[in-house]
Amino acid sequence: MKRALLVGIDHYAGFSDLRGCENDVNALAPLLARNDDGSPAFDCQTKTGDVRRDQVLSDIDALLAGGADVGLLYFAGHGVGRDDDVVLVTHDGTDQTPGVAMSEILAKISASPVGEVIVMLDCCFSGAAGGVPQLGTPDAALRGGLAILTASRGDQTAAETEEARGAFSTFLCGALEGGAADVMGKVTVAGIYSYLDESFGAWHQRPLFKANLERLHELRSTQPAVPLPELRLLTGLFPEPKFEFALDPSYEPEAEPKHEDHEKAFATLQKYRAAKLLEPIGEDHMYFAAMNSTGCRLTPLGEHYRHLVAEGYV
Repeated sequence: MKRALLVGIDHYAGFSDLRGCENDVNALAPLLARNDDGSPAFDCQTKTGDVRRDQVLSDIDALLAGGADVGLLYFAGHGVGRDDDVVLVTHDGTDQTPGVAMSEILAKISASPVGEVIVMLDCCFSGAAGGVPQLGTPDAALRGGLAILTASRGDQTAAETEEARGAFSTFLCGALEGGAADVMGKVTVAGIYSYLDESFGAWHQRPLFKANLERLHELRSTQPAVPLPELRLLTGLFPEPKFEFALDPSYEPEAEPKHEDHEKAFATLQKYRAAKLLEPIGEDHMYFAAMNSTGCRLTPLGEHYRHLVAEGYV
């Protein structure tokens, strides 16, 4: 069972208002709640409007209570840097008590029975999350099963776009929609970070990823680049990782005479090619590899997925 708490705060009693935090929650919630095929993913609760500190603490306690395998906390709003820590500002926050410090949240996570916890922060100075302010160091100290993904370094602000969205959360949606998916359509927090890392330049806010994970849970599934039944044919078509699959004109659908089995296999090979799992030998295109009777071979990525199929992991 997977559950998620998404908090977005635009309006503040003691801080300037923001524009995109509630929009970010409203955009992310349906992506986290359902996989691409409509099946359920996370059981989501969203909290927007005048969200106060006590409510956030109570909601986090509920998120981290027993009964879930994975818990996800997303926060969009103001963040305040304090002594190698970041405080998530709530509607009732003041200069002296801005909201909920990440060190408070980490203490709750450390005591939680939930096996894997993902924290995603779209706020200024969010990169300080995971530090131990009591030790006077920004170095992260994370319990097992915890991953933290932040919009910026601990000394940076996080931008909103002209479309009233957080820049980080806009790309986060793109990652969940499939931009961060692997060949099998799985989206993990590590894949999301890789996508986000490439989305911001050297002069922009820099997302950070801190993790102490034994394994990666699937946050969302999208359409596989190769249908799984066809992906499982890898070991049959390529008996060995370095095997070279011989082609000839009978594999090309436009060639005569027709050979249905070869054409069917070639259609699968073309899907592998589109997913960068194989490459034609001596030609730029699979068509010419067939017409000129060369062949194709697995790329290193293809060898990786062949290994997964051989081990029964697909």
